[in-house]
Amino acid sequence: MNMSSDETPSGVKTVVVPAAGMGTRFLPATKTVPKELLPVVDTPGIELIAEEASVLGASRLAIITAPNKPELLRHFGQFPNLVDTLAERGKDEQVAKVRRAGDLIEPVAVEQAEPLGLGHAVGLAESVLDADEDAFAVMLPDDLVLPMGVMEKMAKVRAELGGSVLCAFEVAPEEVYNYGVFDVEEIAEGADLPADQVKRVVGMVEKPDPADAPSNFVAAGRYLLDRAVFDALGRIEPGKGGELQLTDAIELMIKEGHPVHVVVHDGKRHDLGNPAGYIPACVDFGLSHPKYGPGLKKAITAILAEHEAAEAESEAGGN
Repeated sequence: MNMSSDETPSGVKTVVVPAAGMGTRFLPATKTVPKELLPVVDTPGIELIAEEASVLGASRLAIITAPNKPELLRHFGQFPNLVDTLAERGKDEQVAKVRRAGDLIEPVAVEQAEPLGLGHAVGLAESVLDADEDAFAVMLPDDLVLPMGVMEKMAKVRAELGGSVLCAFEVAPEEVYNYGVFDVEEIAEGADLPADQVKRVVGMVEKPDPADAPSNFVAAGRYLLDRAVFDALGRIEPGKGGELQLTDAIELMIKEGHPVHVVVHDGKRHDLGNPAGYIPACVDFGLSHPKYGPGLKKAITAILAEHEAAEAESEAGGN
């Protein structure tokens, strides 16, 4: 599928999804099931990313995957036997669910033989970009950014200001130590963009002490990167464990005058990369689900009441 990046609504043709990790925080489930295929209610995380990429107008999903994770690409297959069986039984809704992933976007596998960092993974994607693609998106499958649409805003910022654009969230100042934090300044006067939502990035600090943090704007897993990032990735030094960090390449680009901005997203982010974030994501999606939501709300209310009663009884017994 060859489509000029200028022909896509956002100007973005390729979305890169780094998904070569082992998912160790979800063991033992991830012994046989890739983390990216764990369902958020009934939809795997990788399919939610594919949906977001499709809404952006991208036509290619470049999945950076490990040699032993063929299931990720298989999820986007056709499954004709399953479709035929379901169709014969009149299960049209299930047929649509089986076909949905394959209809969203064209997946392309890019193998990462060793886990050598996010920068290394992103660098591998250069091989699948077409010659006319001067920018591409990166979506981290661990980060579920809601509501969808922030990438479209980021594309508009790039169209006006050029360079690379990242997604940011505003968090409480005492929480910044959990994140990569942006050092920002106001955008230039005359830009036809909301100054409260768009900031120019002058640096980044990884998990700073709250007293030393340059701001409370923190990084989320959405990037719109100029193709110049590949050159920067080729010139940075590996860090701990021999890993190449995307942040280091972006820092180098900033130092060399490449414009980098953030869009401050007015929404929420779920971390699907660990059980502590994955469970709330399932609850949030479940409560919003038209079929499961009402029953789940009743169940959660009852479960909370049981736990509160048990805690009260335990406290009373300890007095």
